[in-house]
Amino acid sequence: MRLITWNVNGLRACIGKGFEDVFWNLNADMFCLQETKLQAGQVRLDLPGYEQFWCCAEKKGYSGTAVFTKIPPLSVSYNLGIPEHDNEGRVITLEFDRFYLVCVYTPNSQDGLKRLSYRMEWDDAFRAHLIALDAKKPVITCGDLNVAHKEIDLKNPKANRMNAGFSDEERGKFTELLDAGFTDTFRHLYPDLTGAYSWWSYRFNARANNAGWRIDYFLCSDNLTGQIDKAYICPEIYGSDHCPVGLDIEL
Repeated sequence: MRLITWNVNGLRACIGKGFEDVFWNLNADMFCLQETKLQAGQVRLDLPGYEQFWCCAEKKGYSGTAVFTKIPPLSVSYNLGIPEHDNEGRVITLEFDRFYLVCVYTPNSQDGLKRLSYRMEWDDAFRAHLIALDAKKPVITCGDLNVAHKEIDLKNPKANRMNAGFSDEERGKFTELLDAGFTDTFRHLYPDLTGAYSWWSYRFNARANNAGWRIDYFLCSDNLTGQIDKAYICPEIYGSDHCPVGLDIEL
């Protein structure tokens, strides 16, 4: 089974940059999006063979997630069921026979870490959501988690320490998530690989210089690690300031 996640940084703009060609070329069984920046009905994608599930923010042109799947889910839920976390369209949970798939777009802590305290509450609530699912059946979660976990996961760690996405607090919460029974699939296969990034600033010619961050992930329940075939990043694919990230897994 092939799964893809991509923060498209505005789906309407990404469609104009070849999104549908990328979608069909990657040929995923399940394709997850973050930062769609859409309200319900603003875009109609003709994707025969796929069921579409959308979760939109109340604020126009902001956040949002989507999942397109060839395999019909047993059930679908949106957000976390917690009012203070449920107005930005950040989570879609699909239940299948043998696993849950969770698409997530984690809040950014913002410049000066202005939203860090909220981010800490979010991380705790999201971790609790995954733990509750994992008690029932294995979980695969993917998306833009807005954190580079280790120094190996960004080009300039010393200059960025305590910036949004590389604060000690955010990195600590990511460690807590892994310690709760989840595996970073890419690092599981490539523990020492450098220069592997999924996001680059539009400034300073960052992408051309590969001055990036790895903040887009596939995590899986620890008991699924033996079924991972491939975990990969697709930096050659443009259309957003993020690139697609993939997981091939036997389920």
